[in-house]
Amino acid sequence: MSSGFHIVVCGSLVPDPLQTLEPIAGPAGPALKNEMMLPSVLDPWAAHALYEAAHLAKTAAGSKVWLVSLGPKAKLQQLMMTIAQKAPFELVVVDGSASGFTDPFEAAAALASAIEKIPGLDRSRLLVFGGCASASRDASVTMQMIGEQLGIADQFLGVDELTVQPSGAFKVLERIEGGQYQASECAGAPAVLAWATGNLPEPPNNPQVGMANMRGIMPALQKAQPAKVGAEGVTFAKVELPQQKRETRIVKDVPVEEIAKEIITWIKG
Repeated sequence: MSSGFHIVVCGSLVPDPLQTLEPIAGPAGPALKNEMMLPSVLDPWAAHALYEAAHLAKTAAGSKVWLVSLGPKAKLQQLMMTIAQKAPFELVVVDGSASGFTDPFEAAAALASAIEKIPGLDRSRLLVFGGCASASRDASVTMQMIGEQLGIADQFLGVDELTVQPSGAFKVLERIEGGQYQASECAGAPAVLAWATGNLPEPPNNPQVGMANMRGIMPALQKAQPAKVGAEGVTFAKVELPQQKRETRIVKDVPVEEIAKEIITWIKG
């Protein structure tokens, strides 16, 4: 395809999963203890979407990648120091909350508005990438809402593989139940693709790519537009981490069938 694609990746930061997260009741609703101090990483599913976008842009001449991120711009600046070295992209920043307690509709509205304002974006060549879920906002509906607000009817969720034909049409493999895939064909852009894990490894750091990206990242952070994203009108009765439960019993000379039956009984109970 000679004209390529305009690929917009929606992805933001989440707390590093190696950190201990403690939910608290803040003045504006539920939050995480010392949230602004927690180390952050790019959301894992959004990271897969970014790597797939960069690979597609490299193989389809004339393509361009934007990364649209909703989050506190001070934290995004720290994150971009590492993400910038992974793949070439142009950053679009929406300065707002990245908390897992925000409403997905408000997050989708802010992201869709930012996408619509991207200069020179060709809707006829537009592919909107993102994660099928999120490590913080795991409502699994944000990408669908973005597509609806942009008027994009062709939406593919849980994508693991995208194969583009010379005509610009493409084939998509989506995860479904039972470890199987649903194979779909789409005539071409525009489309929304919410990625699962894809099949590409994390690219190595490239300092040259990082330097080229940072020339556009810093101005993008400086002109970031604020967005009011929260969960207005929503009341949380209680927030807490799931409690771990462990029951151990040591036995000898018990047939495997009896062990299996006991485990099934325990699960059902």
